[in-house]
Amino acid sequence: MTETDAPVRLSPGDPAPDFTLPDADGNPVSLSSYRGRRVIVYCYPAALTPGCTTQAVDFTAAAGDLAEAGLDIVGISPDPPAKLLRFREKEHLGITLVSDEDKAVLRAYGAFGPKKMYGKEVVGVIRSTFIVDAEGRIEQASYNVKATGHVAKLRRELGLA
Repeated sequence: MTETDAPVRLSPGDPAPDFTLPDADGNPVSLSSYRGRRVIVYCYPAALTPGCTTQAVDFTAAAGDLAEAGLDIVGISPDPPAKLLRFREKEHLGITLVSDEDKAVLRAYGAFGPKKMYGKEVVGVIRSTFIVDAEGRIEQASYNVKATGHVAKLRRELGLA
């Protein structure tokens, strides 16, 4: 997949697309409510799948260190809130998960579109991670990240490992 295949690619300095999406309990979560703190916004394909579970469990394990460093975590997927609630309870997740069923926010972040999966081109969620600074701008944008080891890599890049 080339850079031109995706509709949007956010870069450092770009304003982070704002959103208000329901969390696992159906409560609205807005990116703008995090102003003054840095936020890791990560986009993942589907709750309760092996790779996404690994990533969510890793983010939960790192949440304390990340919070101490001034970083909150919000995970976005196209799953409905009820599925996010099952995911959170089954895996004992301690991070905020929000539902983007119409995929508008995922598209705004460039995290939905054509991707390669098992050698075939499909359209779906592109596993991506963004660090949004305290003013609501993109500090770092990573597309096509690996589910396994990504949180450890992020911690190293942030100097927290």
